[in-house]
Amino acid sequence: MRKKWFFIAPAAIVGIIVFAFIGGEIVMRLWNWLLPSLFGWRQLTFWEALGLLALCRILFGGFGGHRSARGHVRRRISERMSARWAGMTPEERERFRQGMGRCGFTPSAEDSKSPSSAT
Repeated sequence: MRKKWFFIAPAAIVGIIVFAFIGGEIVMRLWNWLLPSLFGWRQLTFWEALGLLALCRILFGGFGGHRSARGHVRRRISERMSARWAGMTPEERERFRQGMGRCGFTPSAEDSKSPSSAT
């Protein structure tokens, strides 16, 4: 097992360096190709482009696996709310809709019709 890590760790470091270099080059070339001619902004150096790439990564995220965790949490919340909604009586559902109206959410006409109110 130790031999495996002995080869994987340097490969990972080299991969990160290559990825940073390619990302910085792409950002620099796109910026220098588009923005000076469109808006009259100055051209970027490689290090400025790499810093811009890092800043965008920090501010906007991406390239990571954390999105799947967020999606998992949303899915769990949605499933729990669906189960609660299915267990509500028509009166409880109407009371819930009224409460959501106070929060600024107005249900659509389709949502406000319940099967029991059609009779």
